[in-house]
Amino acid sequence: MADYQAVVIGAGNGGLAASLTLAKAGIKTLLLERHNIPGGCATSFIRGRFEFEVALHQLSGVGTEEFPGPLRNSFNDMGISNDIELIQMENLYRAVSPGRFDVTLKADRAESIKVLKEHFPHESGNIDRFFDLVWDYCNQWIHVLFMRDPEASPAKYPLYFKYVLRPMQSVLDEYLNDVELQTIIGMYWSYLGIPPEKLPFGEFAVVLWAYSEFKPWHIKGGSQALSNTILNSFLEHGGEVKFNCGVKRIKTENGRVTAIVTDHGDDITTERVISNAGTYTTYVELLDEEVVPESRFKELGARSVGVSAVSLFIGFDAEPDELGIRETTNFVTTGKDNNQVWEDCKTLNPPTSMLFTCYDVDDPDFSPKGACQGALISLAYSDPWLKIPPTQYFEEKYKFAEKMLSVLYQVFPDCRNHIEEIEVGTPLTHMRYLGHPGGAIYGFDQWTKDSELFLEKRSPIKGLYHAGAWIGSGGFQPTLMSGASAAKAVIRSLK
Repeated sequence: MADYQAVVIGAGNGGLAASLTLAKAGIKTLLLERHNIPGGCATSFIRGRFEFEVALHQLSGVGTEEFPGPLRNSFNDMGISNDIELIQMENLYRAVSPGRFDVTLKADRAESIKVLKEHFPHESGNIDRFFDLVWDYCNQWIHVLFMRDPEASPAKYPLYFKYVLRPMQSVLDEYLNDVELQTIIGMYWSYLGIPPEKLPFGEFAVVLWAYSEFKPWHIKGGSQALSNTILNSFLEHGGEVKFNCGVKRIKTENGRVTAIVTDHGDDITTERVISNAGTYTTYVELLDEEVVPESRFKELGARSVGVSAVSLFIGFDAEPDELGIRETTNFVTTGKDNNQVWEDCKTLNPPTSMLFTCYDVDDPDFSPKGACQGALISLAYSDPWLKIPPTQYFEEKYKFAEKMLSVLYQVFPDCRNHIEEIEVGTPLTHMRYLGHPGGAIYGFDQWTKDSELFLEKRSPIKGLYHAGAWIGSGGFQPTLMSGASAAKAVIRSLK
């Protein structure tokens, strides 16, 4: 008899959701994590009197109790809804470019349209047409992909088939004339990691629609509170976990999983493994080369490692209002072309577009009284950072951070005089803590050819399953739900 019915590799969002789903079903499950705490990206760290949130900016797919979204339903399925406190955000985001525009969009379709028309009255009709397109497209998307209409066709769902793979920029150009309006509406491209001229419109439309319909949310205590809650429930249901314990090898026999070998040399037998370690790491590093079909290596070789980030975690000795911070989510840009912003991510050029999140605006208890914290994020690929000589790394890191702060000060000048703590993370930092190639925060680049419509999620190795951003989309909702989905596939195979 195997030591465990299932082993889960990695305690990130996908691995945690998979582990709890398995344990609730009575499956004897072992969770292995190379770090000393659960969460992966969904975690926190402490500097001084601040507990800094690592990754969560806006939780999608939650919805209200009266109008629940898919993620709230997943929390209900996992039985943790009553153990976490969710805080609804009033607004989608503030988009600001010094001397150009300053617009705050509400988490409501009608209100967003109203605000945009006030700032761009000459685009009034186009704004209506664009939002109609997004909502009509998403209604058809639901029927095609979620309700799995067996009669789906271009004749029945024309908007879906026409726009699902169209580049986002071409659709913006078709419906909106004003470049600044395009920039403001298109800000969520950075949540997907691919610029408007390359991002499939369908991916962007669903994000804008989902945040408007199901609202953006925050978790009381940050994402670490969610990770701890899922882990505690997993343990309560009989699951076992080992921290500081990575996996060195997945053993197979006749094309089927038979065991895993830990970094400590322990040989643990199992016939089912859910890997939250990423497909590249799983097939290239954990499996013997001869057991992986050549087609899988070709597929991985045709994809590109996605974007990482330079992250500034800042603790301020003042409340948000004192610093002029009135929105939780702020997209700050000095650039005039989102596509050029992405090109700059592949260099060490001065950053021109960033996300600044101040959690204390919607959750006044997030930081100590009389203080607040912010996360300032600039997307960045790892390649230029990997080329920096080690002796120059810290100089380049802090030089880049100063450039980011100089942009922030243009919008929030009082922040300059109230920094109490600051920590800087680069793509190399993300590589070290996440174990991801390139420190990628969304997995692979989500090119049109690599969308979920075309890729095979099932593993060619029997008993091997996948969860996390590297097998689908990045972000909290997709990775949590991918873990639950993988676990359900394991349960079906057992029962």
